[in-house]
Amino acid sequence: MSNSGRWRRRTRSVAPSPATSSPSSPGLREAQPFRLPQWKFSQVLGELPPAAEARRDGAPRPQDDDDADEISAIEFDGRGEYLAGGDNAGRVILFRRTDGDGDDARPRAELERTDRAGAPPPRYSYATEFQSHEREFDVLDSLDISERIKKVRWCARPNSSLLMLAANDRTVKLWKVSEHKAEAPKKGNGRPSWGTAALSAATKLPRGCSSAEPDERPEKAAGDVGDGYSAKCRRVFGRAHEFNIHSVSTNCDGETLVSADDVRINLWHAEVTRQCFNIVDMKPADMEDLVEVITTAEFHPSSCSMLAYGSSSGLVRLVDLRRSALCDHSVRMFQDRENRPQPSTFFSEIISCITDLKFTGDGEHLLTRDYMNLKLWDLRVETSPVATYKVHEFLRPKLSELYTDDYIFDRFGCCASNDGAYFATGSYSKTFRVFSRAAAQTCGATLEASTNPYRIQLHAPTKIPALLSNFSLGVHRKGQDGHPRSDGKEQVSCNMASKVKHLAWHPAENFIVCAANSSLYMYHT
Repeated sequence: MSNSGRWRRRTRSVAPSPATSSPSSPGLREAQPFRLPQWKFSQVLGELPPAAEARRDGAPRPQDDDDADEISAIEFDGRGEYLAGGDNAGRVILFRRTDGDGDDARPRAELERTDRAGAPPPRYSYATEFQSHEREFDVLDSLDISERIKKVRWCARPNSSLLMLAANDRTVKLWKVSEHKAEAPKKGNGRPSWGTAALSAATKLPRGCSSAEPDERPEKAAGDVGDGYSAKCRRVFGRAHEFNIHSVSTNCDGETLVSADDVRINLWHAEVTRQCFNIVDMKPADMEDLVEVITTAEFHPSSCSMLAYGSSSGLVRLVDLRRSALCDHSVRMFQDRENRPQPSTFFSEIISCITDLKFTGDGEHLLTRDYMNLKLWDLRVETSPVATYKVHEFLRPKLSELYTDDYIFDRFGCCASNDGAYFATGSYSKTFRVFSRAAAQTCGATLEASTNPYRIQLHAPTKIPALLSNFSLGVHRKGQDGHPRSDGKEQVSCNMASKVKHLAWHPAENFIVCAANSSLYMYHT
C-alpha cells in the first residue's frame, strides 16, 4: 500500500514561462480569427520521484505498489469544492479546494489587489482517503474480483457531509464522508487508518426481481480515516451484475442511479438496495449470438427521464424512461453514417466502439469518444455529428500492429466545460487534447501532463511514423549526427505505455484535471 503522505508532500505549483507556453508564433495567432486559450500549469498532486517515474515509463513490469497507486477514476463534485479519485488498490482519495481558505483574515487592501488582478486558479490539497473495495473471490464462478475503482460519482449533499458512489467490477457502494467539527484537519505526514468493506460474490438479479437480502443493510463504518474525517458505507448495491460494471451515473432527481455492464443497465433507487429494475437487456439466449455490447451509460444533466448509452458498434442510443419502462427498443439512435470508412475492414468496428460519452452542461449536445475521434452531437440531429475532432488519425496505418499489442482496445475518456465551449480527451505519451467548438479548425491543442504542457509541441515531428515497434519505448529516431533523418521516415515520439485516460473539467471554471499514472495534473487558462 502506498503512504498517503505522498499526496501531501508531492504538491507543486510552477507556472511555465510565457516563452514556452505558446504553441505557435505570434504571427500565426494574429492570422487566425479564433484561437484556443493558453493553458498554464497550476499544480500536481501525487507526483512520483524522478527515478520511479523513469521506471514507470520503461518496459512493462509486474504489478507493484506503483501500479496499485495508479488513478483509475476522477470527478469533481457539483460545486468544484472537492475532487475525488479512485485507484487500482480500491481506495478513494479526496482533495479539497483551499485557495479561498483564510480570505477573511487577509487585509482588505490585499483582497482588493487580488480582485483587480483577476481570480487565482483553484488550488487543491489532500483531505483524506479510505478503503472502498477489497479484492474478493466469486466462489460460484471461480472468479477473482478486482478491488480497482471503476467509477466515482458524487451525489447531492443533504447537509455538510459528502455523499459519493464508488464502484468496482461487481459492486456499487454509497459512502458518507464527514468532517469532524471539533477537530481541524491535521497537516502532519501521518498515515490514515483505512477501513475495509468486503462483500460476498455478486450474482445475477433477474429483471424486476428481488434478492434475499434485507432492504436496508447495516452501515459498515470505515470509522475515523484520519485528517479529521470519517467515512461510512451507507448503502451497498450488489448482486445485480454477472458481468463487470463499467458505468455508474446519478440522476438529477437525486433519487435514482444506473449501473451498467456489457449487456445490462440496471436502475436503482438510492434508498433501496435489495431490488433494482433492468431497463436494458442485450443478452441473447445464446451468448454465441452476441454481436454488440454496452460500453458506457450516462444520465441527462437536467432531464431525469433521459438516458444515453453507447455500444461497441459505434451507436449511441438515447432513451426516454417516460415512453417505456423497458428501454431495449424505444430509442433514438445516433450514428455517423456520412463518415464511415469505406471499405469496411476488420478493425472498423473496433475503432468505432464508443468508449465514453458526456452531455454538455446545457444538455443540448452530446460528446462521444471512440479510439480515433472525439465527436460532438446535436441531440436534434441523429445522422451525423456537428463536429469531428481527430485524435489518433496518425495511428490509422498501424491498426494491425496496435491490434497485435492490444493497444487498439484502450479506452480513453472525455470531458466538456460547463458551458459546452471546450472539450478535452486523453491520448498516449502522457498527452491530452483540448478542442473548441467556436474554432474554425478542429485540430485543437495537444498538451502534455507535465509542468510545461506545451513542451511536446516544441520538438514533435510532423511525419507519420514508419515503424510502430518503437512506440512502446518512446523512441524518437534521428540521424547519427543528431539531426533529422534524410530518408524522410521521421519517427514520431509516442509512448504507448504512458496514457492519459481520465480527465475532469471544473464545473464553474476553465480548469482541467488529468490523471497520468499515479499523479493528478491541473491546468487553468
